[in-house]
Amino acid sequence: MSTYRILSIDGGGVRGLLVAVVLEELDERVPGWRDGIDLYAGTSTGGIIALGLAKGMSPTELRELYYDRSPEIFASPWPPLVHEGLQFLTAGYDNGPLRAALVEEFGAMKLRSLKTRVLISAFDLDSEDPDPAKRSWKPKFFHNFPGKDSDGGRLVVDVAMATSAAPTYFPTTGGYIDGGVAANNPSMAALAQTQDRRAKLDPRPGLDDIALLSIGTGFLPRRIEGPDHDWGYLRWVEPLVRLIFDGLGDVPHYQCAQLLGDRYYRVNHKFAWGDEIEMDDWSARDELVRIGEIEMKPELDAAAAWLATRW
Repeated sequence: MSTYRILSIDGGGVRGLLVAVVLEELDERVPGWRDGIDLYAGTSTGGIIALGLAKGMSPTELRELYYDRSPEIFASPWPPLVHEGLQFLTAGYDNGPLRAALVEEFGAMKLRSLKTRVLISAFDLDSEDPDPAKRSWKPKFFHNFPGKDSDGGRLVVDVAMATSAAPTYFPTTGGYIDGGVAANNPSMAALAQTQDRRAKLDPRPGLDDIALLSIGTGFLPRRIEGPDHDWGYLRWVEPLVRLIFDGLGDVPHYQCAQLLGDRYYRVNHKFAWGDEIEMDDWSARDELVRIGEIEMKPELDAAAAWLATRW
C-alpha cells in the first residue's frame, strides 16, 4: 500500500507557537508535504494544533492564534506573589479565555467533521464504570476513526479543553486533565492506533508502510543533583510536574525509533541552559518566533531532507 503518514505534536503550552513556526518553515522548504497526512496526533497544546490542522487551518493561522491569544489565556488577575501563593490551592489560570478562543475557531464542530483523522490524548480521572470494581482513572485517547469506540460525536472544543487541562495550570474539564500526564509525546499512541483492530482501517498499514514525524515543543535537560533526597510532598510537587511532562517524552521516542527505523524522525529543539521558556510565559513570544525562524535552521534543514526522502 502507499505510505501512511503521521504527524505527532507534543504538549508544551505557549511553546505551541514554536511548533507553528516550525510547520511554516517546513512548508517553505518542502511545499505540499502536509497534503498526504493521514493522521494528526497531539497532546495538550499539540492537541489543539493537531485539531486545527485537521480542520484545515494553516500554520500561519495557528501562529497568529497563539501569538494573539496567549496573553489573555495565561493572564492572572492577581499580583505575582499572590498568584504564586494561590497556585498551592487552585489552578494558576482561569480556562474561560482558552475556551472562548477555541469556540471562536471551532464553534460547534465535531470530531467527525474534521478533514483528517486525529488522535488526541487526555486523562480521565474517573471512568464512572457501572461496576464499582472496574471504576478507575485511565488514559483517554479521543479519535474520529470509524468503529464502536469512535469519539466522532464529541465537540472539538471539548476535546481541546480536555487535552490541555494541565494540572496546576488550568482546572479540570469534564473530569479530564491534560494528556501529558500519560503521553506528552503521543507518537507511540498514534502508531498503536493504526494497528487497533477496532478501528476500521481498510487497508490497515503495516509498520513498513508508516512514516512518522514527531515534533516537540523544545526541551532543556534537567537534573536533580545529589544521590539522596529526603523530600516530602512540598519539595517534590514542582519537580514532579516537570518530570511527568518532560521525562515521558523520551519513552515513545525510543519505541518509535526502534519500530520504524529511518521512517521515523523527531524534531525537538534543545534550549540553551538557563534560557528555557516556561509553558505559560507568553512574554517570550518573539523569542519563540526567533528560535523557529533562525536558531533552528540547521535542525529544520535536516528535517526537510528527511521529508524529501522518507515521507
